[in-house]
Amino acid sequence: MLKVENLCFSYQKSVINNVSIDIKKNELVVLLGPNGSGKSTFMKMLAGLLTPSSGKIFLTNRLLSTISRRELAKEIGYVAQETRVEFPLSVFEFVLQGRFAYGRGVGFEQEKDFSAALQAMELTAITEFKARQLNELSGGERQRVFLARALAQKPNLLLLDEPTANLDIAYQVATLKLLSKLIDQEGLTVLLITHEINLASEFANKILLLKDGKIFSQGSPSEVLTKDALESVFETTLFVDKHPSSNTPRITIVGRN
Repeated sequence: MLKVENLCFSYQKSVINNVSIDIKKNELVVLLGPNGSGKSTFMKMLAGLLTPSSGKIFLTNRLLSTISRRELAKEIGYVAQETRVEFPLSVFEFVLQGRFAYGRGVGFEQEKDFSAALQAMELTAITEFKARQLNELSGGERQRVFLARALAQKPNLLLLDEPTANLDIAYQVATLKLLSKLIDQEGLTVLLITHEINLASEFANKILLLKDGKIFSQGSPSEVLTKDALESVFETTLFVDKHPSSNTPRITIVGRN
């Protein structure tokens, strides 16, 4: 689905340094790492929003840089860490924007576009907000709206930068369960960034652990989420054992005592 070869990116200094990954179809891949490790910059390159300094990105065996913006919008759904809304829009109008790539200009909406938007709203449990303005919603509610717009695109690859930020624990779990369901039933492939390490451990097929713009480790949760690796990357003391139900790694902070 997505192949990255020797990817590099610099602003005034190196941010991403020689990163190579291979994400297969129907995988839920989680990108973990401390603040400033280059996670968001890396994802923006995968979304086609930043041009790499060097290296190549392939989407279904096609060089990403050769794919048009309209075609990319059909293939990739991207939700940024921070999304600004400049104009007053209802929730439904905002989600419907996810269908723009399928239209042919002003007044593009067809019945299938309305249907896709409503389905995405049902999946993310925001139908009750349909007529409300975005600026009337809480941060967590807006986060679900942004996800709904991306799902309305009907993409094959979903790139999510901290989709569970501002969500309470129930919606965090519900979001990961929804993504897992879409992967199983709709053939979706997902790459997401999160700081919720235990959520990543429970739901991810693969984890990419990033430090200082480089891949420190990649593999299954059991392979990557070790005490030595996590303490080295996050530079804090942690306790790692096995979840009593799922047997996945469970990470606990070590407090004052």
